[in-house]
This record gives sequence, C-alpha cells and structure tokens, in this order.
Amino acid sequence: MTADIPYPGTGVENRPLPQYTVEDIPVFLAIIDDLKRIITEQQHTITELRDENAHLKARIAELEAQVNQNSRNSSRPPSTDGFRRPQTPRKKGERPPGGQKEHKGSTLHPVLNPDEIAVHTLSTCPRCGLSLENVEPSTVDCRQVFDLPPLRFYVTEHRVERKWCPRCKCFHQAEFPPEVTQPVQYGINLKTLLTYFCVYQLLPYERASEMVFDLFGHSLSPATVVAAVEECSRNLTEAEEHTRELLKDAQVLHVDETGMRVSGTRRWLHVACTDLLTCYGYHQKRGAQATDDMRILPAFRGTMIHDFWATYFKYPSSHAICNAHLMRELQGISENYRHRWSEALRHLLIEIKKAVDVAKQEDTVVLAPERLVDFEERYRKILDEGEEETKASGVPETQGKRGRKKQPRAKNLLDRCRTYQQEILRFMKDFTIPFTNNQAERDLRMMKVKQKISGTFRSEEGAMNFCRVRGFISTVKKHGRPVLPDLRGVFEGTPFMPTAAHRVS
Repeated sequence: MTADIPYPGTGVENRPLPQYTVEDIPVFLAIIDDLKRIITEQQHTITELRDENAHLKARIAELEAQVNQNSRNSSRPPSTDGFRRPQTPRKKGERPPGGQKEHKGSTLHPVLNPDEIAVHTLSTCPRCGLSLENVEPSTVDCRQVFDLPPLRFYVTEHRVERKWCPRCKCFHQAEFPPEVTQPVQYGINLKTLLTYFCVYQLLPYERASEMVFDLFGHSLSPATVVAAVEECSRNLTEAEEHTRELLKDAQVLHVDETGMRVSGTRRWLHVACTDLLTCYGYHQKRGAQATDDMRILPAFRGTMIHDFWATYFKYPSSHAICNAHLMRELQGISENYRHRWSEALRHLLIEIKKAVDVAKQEDTVVLAPERLVDFEERYRKILDEGEEETKASGVPETQGKRGRKKQPRAKNLLDRCRTYQQEILRFMKDFTIPFTNNQAERDLRMMKVKQKISGTFRSEEGAMNFCRVRGFISTVKKHGRPVLPDLRGVFEGTPFMPTAAHRVS
C-alpha cells in the first residue's frame, strides 16, 4: 500500500493515482508521524552541527589568536617574539633618526691642567738643515689625547709599629685600619669594581674574574666576586629599609612582577618604584603573601599603578591601570578577533592622552569639565557597542553543560574595561598619574636581561643579594649620580641615602 504513494522523486508521480478509501487514513497518519519524527531528528542534528561548528570556529580563532600573540598585542614579554622584528606603531617621519630636538649632546673638551705634557720640539730646519736648538718657538699648537693609564694592581703594605715606653716599661703597638683584617686581602676599590661588573653590567661571576685577569693580569677566583656582592648586600640592609619607608609615603607608586629562575625553579621578582626610588623583592610566591612580605603595599595610601592583576586591588590605596598593557590587549582583540569596539577604544585612549599632554604643555592642571563628560560618555558608548558585538560573535552554550560558561577573551576584556573605568581613566582627571606603568617595566627589564646574559641564579641567597644591590644601583642612577663612587661608599659604611620619593618638577 505504502509503496504506491506518489512521493516526489520516486518515479511514480506520473502513474494514475489509486483510489483510496477511509480505511487508508490511518496509514497516511502513520506516514505523516514518521516524516515529522525524521524532520525533528534532522533539525536536532542540524542544531548540534551548527553549535559544534560555532565552537570549532571559536576554538580555531582562539588558537590562531594565541599563535599571533606577541609583545605588541598582549602581555607577553618581548623575549618571546623570536627573531621577527615587530612593526613599530610610530608613523613614518614622526621621529626622524638621530638626535631629537632639545636633546643635550656631549662632546670631548680639552682640560686646562693635563696630567702629562709631551713637548715635540723642532731641532733642525727641514729646508736648509740649520740647527734650531737655541731658537725660541713663536707659537705652540696643542692637541690632547684622553686615554687610560697603565692598568695594574696597586698594593699597599700596612705596617704597625711596636714601641717600648720608658715610663710604664711596656710594649705598645699601633692599630691597623679597621678595614684591614687579614694578612693579605683585596681592597675596597676592587670589591667595588667586582660588584659593578656583576650587578650593574650583569656579568657572570666567572667572566668578572676573567675580566680582572685581562685588565690587570691578576687571577682571582669567582668565589671572591661572590663574597664582594654578599658584603655589599649586607651593608645595604639599612639603606633598603630607608627606601621602603620613603616608598610607603610616595604619592604615586609603580608596581609589577615577573618570573625568575632560581636553582632551576620558577620564582618571582616584585618591584615597587618611583622616578627616584627602586625596591626589588624576591619571593617564592607571586600573590599577596609576597607583596605583604615586601612591607610596602599594606601601608601605602597613595595611587598605585599596575596592570589588572587582582592581588593589587586588595590593598586600600587608590588604583590606576597601566594603559600600555590595556592598549596591547585591545590591539590583540582587534587583530585576532576582528572586533571594532576594541580599536575604537584604543583610539579614544590615545585621543585622551594627547589632550592631557597638550593641557600639561599649556600649564593647565585639569581638563575642562565638558571634555571629561564627553570622554566618559564616548567610553561607555563604545563599551555598549562592544556588548552587542561580542554577543553577535559569541559561541552558543552547549545543552546540558554544567558549571560556569567560559567567556570569550574579548568579553572578558570588555567586562574589565567596564568594571575599572575610573581606574583606566584616572590619568585624565589627575595629571600626576602617568598614562602607563612603564617605570616599573623599565626597572624589571634589566633583571630579565641579567638572566639572558648570566643564566639563572644558583641559590636564593644569591638572588636576594643581587636584587638588593641592583635596587640600590637603580636608585643611584635615577638620582643622576655615578655608580662606582656610591658603591665604594657602601663598602666604606656610608651608603647613599635618598631624601625624597619623587623628583621635584
């Protein structure tokens, strides 16, 4: 019966229709129910395939975004970029090569009192051969050569006398200087140079000892270099604590953290700094335990500049977001997910920064209220448009999947931009707040370079000593002081003590 029903495409459409009776109705109803079931199953299959396709597309986009991440569009460090040279965001011709305007150059100038004068006399006339020994020169031309004296060790022998006192009938002996404690030892100047080589120029201990041999022809062991750095670190305990106290009362504080390898294990380096001070903290942990042990952030009440890391928001100070981090993330969303809102927000932040820079040049302390309102309204409007865009490009939720649904990367960033709007835009309302956290990033960068040059630290003591001495040197450099004299002062027991947390503008 059912084989004669004229289904389209069965080849029986053109046959004469058979005559059906009322008794055939149940058969047709069964066929209709069967077709409905097939259609329902196919619709369900199509829905599942559509959802699976959307999830696969999102997964592919996520993996492609991870592959395309670099230091320009994410928080990844530049060391992960490999040998690819990233394109600079600077426009062509914006800053030509060479010295920029108002750049203070330096050149070599003659001195009034040279250490040595070499006179080159003219003894005979080059034309006729007449002797000119007794002829006074009419003029003298001078040229000066700046060079180093011959490098060698300078050995000082300390002798103390013993004398017989005729009155008290006893022998008495003079005292050695307090720094002279051994029959044969190295002096403060050499210890200063070894510390400078290892901590500031980032040489490994072995290469520092090799450099001493190449420069002075004297062989010393790497253990001597280690001992010099340890002594310098011990002498800086009070100076480091003094720096911590100044940082607690700073108006603006930059903080950041990065990983470091110690004894083959990942550890963490934290920094708290200003334009005049640097304090490093080595710790096994990254979180609040480490920042608490550093003993700065729990007592700080100024404005802390950092990235979106949640630990920093636990402290009771004011907060400002590093917009350099944010703009890299926005660029990554624009490049990898083709979202328009992220590019619009990035351009808005650049526009606000330019407006603040112009106001600073005009000695204006705050933007006009109407401009602040306009910027904030545009900011919120971009986020509202971003909500619609992220919904349209979102992945449908799988039926029956338990737990919290994982949000796309773009939605996570959008939520952060909405939650921390005041912290992101704080720089436009308070001109003392910088646009970025570059100060902390610069202070951390050389610590990463150290590990590239010298490798990882072999012990926690070595890592802590290096961090303390490096923080002191960074503070010295920020004050525009020469490093070697101040390092010598550390070994002499008179380290440089800063007096302020910020440079006076």
